[in-house]
Amino acid sequence: MPDSELQRIHSFQSAFARRQAARVVDLPGGFAVYDDDFAHSRANNQVYIDETADFEAVPAIAEQALGQLSHRFVSVLDDEAGKACAQPLIRAGYTHFSYLIMLHEGPVPGGGDAHEVDLDALRGPLTRRWRGLLPDVGDDVVHHLVDRREARRRGADIVRFLAARTEEGEVASWADLYLDPATGMAQIEDLITAEAHLRRGYADAVLTAALRMAADKGCATRFLTADAQDWPRQWYERRGFSAVGRSHCFQRG
Repeated sequence: MPDSELQRIHSFQSAFARRQAARVVDLPGGFAVYDDDFAHSRANNQVYIDETADFEAVPAIAEQALGQLSHRFVSVLDDEAGKACAQPLIRAGYTHFSYLIMLHEGPVPGGGDAHEVDLDALRGPLTRRWRGLLPDVGDDVVHHLVDRREARRRGADIVRFLAARTEEGEVASWADLYLDPATGMAQIEDLITAEAHLRRGYADAVLTAALRMAADKGCATRFLTADAQDWPRQWYERRGFSAVGRSHCFQRG
């Protein structure tokens, strides 16, 4: 994929982070986002590095920007910049994760038995999901991790929460869809299936519906991010996605 297309994806991600935030502070080589309503959410209170920076200085920049919080979280959208930041941040005690940017390049499938829902429909399954992942945290942490989705509505011109249901009406799989028809960009985010409903086609239904909705809005650049070390990347590849870039995040605390 041409670098210009990957840069468009980076620009979309950066703009989404800024628009979603309650407060933004520009920093050398990037910016910090904050949302006091979701103080326990690392994703809503973090540093982004999105320009050429003094990479050795990134740990100090993050410390100054996030010093009032119990966690440190740094996202680096560009692969080369992420690699350059890695050693300084690891030396400062951060754990490094990398994510693939995966672009949908196959034909857009038809159908997809999934529909737009409101946040209330997702609160139950999201709460159970986070309780399973973080059994020792307090109710306030889980509340922030669930309700932070509401802030995502600010991030793009069109934000939809999609879900596929069982015959009994239970939400089985869900995802976010962020659309910017003016630039032709669409991001699918947080595609999750409840453990009780795995391997029954519900995630396929959600993904298919998201791709069709994006195409119907004229969004030709349809992408998602996937953990570079985890199995879903192969699942996405079988459904027409291919890795076109890599981003990085660093966590501590």
